[in-house]
Amino acid sequence: MAQRWKNAPPGAHWGEFGPDDQRGRLNLVTPTKVMQGIAEVREGRTFCLSLPLDVPGGQVMNPRRIAPRRYAVLRDGRSAGEQGFCWSYEGEDPELTDVVNDDMVLMSLQYSTQWDSLAHVGSRFDADGDGVPEMVFYNGFRAGDDIRAGRVDASAAEPFARYPGPEARALGIERLAEHGVQGRGVMIDLEHHVGRVRQAVGYDALMRVLEADAVEVEAGDLVCLHTGFADTLLAMNRQPDVQRLHETGTGLDGWDPKLLNWIVDAKLACLLADNPAVELVVPKLQTPTPMRRPRLPLHEHCLFKNGIPLGELWYLTELATWLRAHRRTRFLLTAPPLRLPGAVGSPATPIATV
Repeated sequence: MAQRWKNAPPGAHWGEFGPDDQRGRLNLVTPTKVMQGIAEVREGRTFCLSLPLDVPGGQVMNPRRIAPRRYAVLRDGRSAGEQGFCWSYEGEDPELTDVVNDDMVLMSLQYSTQWDSLAHVGSRFDADGDGVPEMVFYNGFRAGDDIRAGRVDASAAEPFARYPGPEARALGIERLAEHGVQGRGVMIDLEHHVGRVRQAVGYDALMRVLEADAVEVEAGDLVCLHTGFADTLLAMNRQPDVQRLHETGTGLDGWDPKLLNWIVDAKLACLLADNPAVELVVPKLQTPTPMRRPRLPLHEHCLFKNGIPLGELWYLTELATWLRAHRRTRFLLTAPPLRLPGAVGSPATPIATV
């Protein structure tokens, strides 16, 4: 297939794994990296790195994302809507002993612990070289052609159902799932050094943390950032205090060019954090001459420019505490997203094994 762009964004690595690549730097998680992760298993102890799927709770943290709603599957006769009944494909049968429960769920795929696919964030950029910015994604895949919006259903009963059928024909979350996200995880414990305060961590501060804890990040590593945010959120028991959360936990400084360069030069395969965005989100600055720029510069840098998947709202506190007590920073990480074709994100239940 012919290359789909003439210009690549500044600081981008489009084409690094071929012009049609849809996995980005997850390609660096090779069989060798998987074996390195397995070599970190010494005790066979596992840690669940996922929040409960119904956390945060409600929609105050993000009004666009709905919490899980569970329903009983549709059945006929007396069993309709019930749990714990005898069944046959022809209906209820008193001679059968099977007791069956089925249910279904409706939720935003990026409500709780989640993966962002490379189709999650793109940018308006002149990839054609004609002077007109297009809406494009990693490796030049196009909005409208490769990443398609849902159709309009004006008769939908609920607002979330008004745009059925969106589809990422390229860069969807299934590309990560097909690769199999398993390899060597590396913990960077920002909370231990900075505390649970709102602070943007740039390159210099991050390097001090890595040096203090003897953390080494190598090509293909799955890097986890512990800030304590998810632990604070979990303690709120599905009643999130937005003001307190706004003051809780660090995030990377997406405006620090030295930090962005390090992320690329370190050749890490993905960035995972226990906060909502990996980076520290700041309000849009108002100036007399506003500059055209992204609201989420680290998302643009990782997802759009360099094909680095992001994970958000992971639960890392118990693992980080154990690793520190045992003077370790590495572990086996197994974290596949759902293999849901066309989706731009996915819930995750990552497991760390030490």
